[in-house]
Amino acid sequence: MQESHEFRTGKHAIYELYVHLVFTPKYRKKIFSNVMLNRLKEIMHDKCLEMGAKLIEFNGELDHIHFLVNFPSKLSIAEIARLLKGVSSRLIRKEFWPQIKDKLWGDHFWSPSYCAVTAGGAPLEIIKKYIENQNRPTTENQRKMSKVAQKRWSQGHTQR
Repeated sequence: MQESHEFRTGKHAIYELYVHLVFTPKYRKKIFSNVMLNRLKEIMHDKCLEMGAKLIEFNGELDHIHFLVNFPSKLSIAEIARLLKGVSSRLIRKEFWPQIKDKLWGDHFWSPSYCAVTAGGAPLEIIKKYIENQNRPTTENQRKMSKVAQKRWSQGHTQR
């Protein structure tokens, strides 16, 4: 099975960036219901689109959520986490306050920490080999290139 790549392009970049994020509620309370997880998925999907990102996968358990995001190179992972936590915290607290008010207190919904793991592309060993096998300049091929460059440069200046 061949993996398909969805390279995205920006003004000066071609990229394919994925991050697997894990968020937990404050104090790792077991507060998520199926209805709340469905709403979180909608919120994350909509905010990702607004940021120019794409929610690829989403799921959760009673005390945490996992999701995979394809994102543009102009966004940092920290910014993605901050924006997604901000909007989801505000909307979930507003819409589900009766269900969560006895489990959380204050204005905090999410734990301040999160887990982020980059994903996608080739396995690390293949990338390491690819980089290792680049045609690194040696003294010998630098000398050859230097002679060619000097010859071209002198030819260009003598023809004037």
